[in-house]
Amino acid sequence: MNLKDHILLWNHSFIEVIDIRRSSFSGSASDMRYKLPASAFLYVIRGSGKVLVDDYIYEFQSATIIHGGKGMVIEILRIAEALEYYLVLYKSVPILPDRKNLLPLLERSNPFNHQYTFVPGNPLTLFDKLNTMYQEWQKGGVFEHLQVKALFYQWVHELLWQLHAQNLEPLRPDPLDQAIRYMQNHYSEPFTLEKLAESVGSSPRTLSRLYRIRLQTSPAQYLIRIRMEKALDLLLNTEASLHDIAIAVGYPDGYYFGRMFKKFYGASPVKYKNSLQSTARWPEMSSEVARYDIADDVHLRYIDYDNHYQYNSEGVLSMFRNAKPSLLLTLLLCFTIVLGACSSGTSNTSASGNNAPPASPSASSSATAAPESPAADVAETRTISTVKGDIEVPANPQRVVVLYLLGDVLALGVKPIGVSDVYEGAAFEAELKDVQKLGSWFEASPEAILSLNPDLIIVPSEDTYEALHDIAPTVVVPFETMTAEERVSFIGQVLGKEEEGKKLFEGFHAKVEESKQKLKEAGILEHTISIMEGGNNRSMAVVTRKQFGRGSQVIYEYLGMKAPEMVQQKIDSAAGGDGEPVSFEVLAKYSGDYIFRSSYEGMADLTQDPIWNSIPAVKEGRLMEIDFGLAYYSDIYSLNAQLDYIVGSLLAAPRVK
Repeated sequence: MNLKDHILLWNHSFIEVIDIRRSSFSGSASDMRYKLPASAFLYVIRGSGKVLVDDYIYEFQSATIIHGGKGMVIEILRIAEALEYYLVLYKSVPILPDRKNLLPLLERSNPFNHQYTFVPGNPLTLFDKLNTMYQEWQKGGVFEHLQVKALFYQWVHELLWQLHAQNLEPLRPDPLDQAIRYMQNHYSEPFTLEKLAESVGSSPRTLSRLYRIRLQTSPAQYLIRIRMEKALDLLLNTEASLHDIAIAVGYPDGYYFGRMFKKFYGASPVKYKNSLQSTARWPEMSSEVARYDIADDVHLRYIDYDNHYQYNSEGVLSMFRNAKPSLLLTLLLCFTIVLGACSSGTSNTSASGNNAPPASPSASSSATAAPESPAADVAETRTISTVKGDIEVPANPQRVVVLYLLGDVLALGVKPIGVSDVYEGAAFEAELKDVQKLGSWFEASPEAILSLNPDLIIVPSEDTYEALHDIAPTVVVPFETMTAEERVSFIGQVLGKEEEGKKLFEGFHAKVEESKQKLKEAGILEHTISIMEGGNNRSMAVVTRKQFGRGSQVIYEYLGMKAPEMVQQKIDSAAGGDGEPVSFEVLAKYSGDYIFRSSYEGMADLTQDPIWNSIPAVKEGRLMEIDFGLAYYSDIYSLNAQLDYIVGSLLAAPRVK
C-alpha cells in the first residue's frame, strides 16, 4: 500500500460515517461471521485470536486495527478470551471535480477497499478518540453526528500519522493468493479482471503480472482451468445435462460451454466422457477424476450473468436422474416391434384374407408398400452434399425434426413435428406452441426423437449429428461458418425449397431498404446504437460482434448502423468478441445515442441507479428493451420480427437533440 496515494485519496473523498458499534464476543459462543455492508475499521479493545477476512487469516491482539472493504466477510475463528471491539462503518465517494483524475489511482490502489491490519505504537490516542466518537454517536442528534464526522477525520489522521511516523507497513495478504482463493470460491460467477483485482485490493495490471511471473499463465486461463476441471468432475460423476453443468461452472449455456470444453480438452464433452468410459474401468473412476480436481469443494452458487441468458436458474437439478437407455438398445427394441408387427400382419392375411390393423405407423408402411409396388423400395430421394459427406434425404420430407434452426424451416413453409426447446418470447413461439419439444438444442433426447418416426433430421452441430444420425437421414447445418443467405439456401436445398429460400431473402432485403429509408428520413440512421445486457455487479455486457444476436445482425449488418467508436473498432476488427463486460464507471463511453437492452425475467433493476440514469440515452428516453427470446435467434423468421421491432422502437423513441 502506497501511503502517499492512500492519504491523497482520503483528502479528495467525501466520507460518510454510517454506524459505530461496540460489541463483545465470547469464546464459548458460536463463530461470529459478518459481511461488511460498507468499508469498516475494527478496533480490538481486548482479547486475542485469529480472524478470517475473505479467506485470509490474521492474528490479532489488544489494540489491533483491522480494515476491510464493502462486501468482505469477517469471521472470528478462535479467541483466547472474551473479545471486545469497536466497529466503524463508513463509505467514501471521490469529490466530483477530482473524480476524473482520481479514477486511475482508485483503480490502482483503493484504500477504502483494501484489507489490512496493524498494531499502532500509541493505541491510547486512537482509543480515546474512538470512544468519544461512539458516545456522541449514541446520542443520535444531527450536531452529535456532525461532531462524529469531524472526529472520524481526526482519527484517520492519527492512524495514518502513526503509520508514517513509525514507518510501518500494514500487514496485507498476498494478492495472488487471495485471487486464487477468490476464483476457487466464485468460479461459477461472472468474472472480469477489474472485478477480481478490486476484490483483492490490487490493480488489473499488477495481478496479470503476478499470474504471468509466478504461474506462467493469465487470470483468464487460470479461471478456465478451474471451471473445466470442475465441469469434468460433474460430467463424469453425475447425469447432469450440459446446460446444467454450464450454469454450475459459470458459462451462459451448454453450447458455449461445449466450445470451451472442446478447446480445453480437445474433444466435445460427450465424446470425451465416452472415451474415458471406454478406456477406464468404472471402479477406478473416482481416482481418474481426482487428478483433474484442483478447486476446493465449495457450495456452487449462481448469479445473474450480464452477458448471456443465465436468468434460467434451473441449476444442477437433474444430476441424480436415472440414466437413459442407450440409443442402440432403443433402436433394437423398436426394430423388434416392427418385425413382430409385420409377422403378425402376414399371419392374419393368410388366415382371413384381410389385413389386420397394423401395430404402428412404421409397421403399416412397411407391410403395405411392398405388395403394391415393387418400386416402393426406391422411394423418391435426393442426395445432398454436406460436411459429413453425401446424405440421401427424402425428396419431399413430411416428418421433419429440427434443432435450433427452427425459424428457417418454418419460414420455408415446413412445420416440424419435433423441435428443440423454444425460448419464451421467440418470434415463432406461438406457431410452435403445440409441436413436441425435445430438450435443449445441443442435447435433445434421442429417445423422444425416435418415437416421432422422423424422415429427416436437421441439426446445427456435428455432436448432435453423431447422437442422432442412426435414427433417420440427418443433415448438419454448420451455421457458424455461413452467412444467413447461405444457411437458408442450404436448408432450402435440403427441404426441396430452393426457390422459396431465394424469395425469402429478396423480400427481406427489400424490407431492409425500406426500413433504412424510414430511419434516414427520421434523422436516425446516422446515429449510434449500443446493445447491452445484464447490469448486476456494477457491470454491463456490451455487444461487440455483428453475429452475436440480441439484434446485432439487424442493426449492425443489415441496417448498417454504427456503434460508438470504442465498440465499432471491435466490431470492424477480429477483436470483436461475444460480449465485453464494462463497469458502470466507464459505461457512458460505450453508450450510443440509442441503447437496446436485452430484457428477461430477473434482470438487474437499474431504475434507481444514478450512474445508469446519467447516461444520455437513458436519461433522455432512448433506452429500449428487446425481449431476450425475440433477440436470441438469428434465423430469417426471427430476423424479420427483430427488424420490425427495432425499426418501430427507433421511430417511436425521442429524437437526439
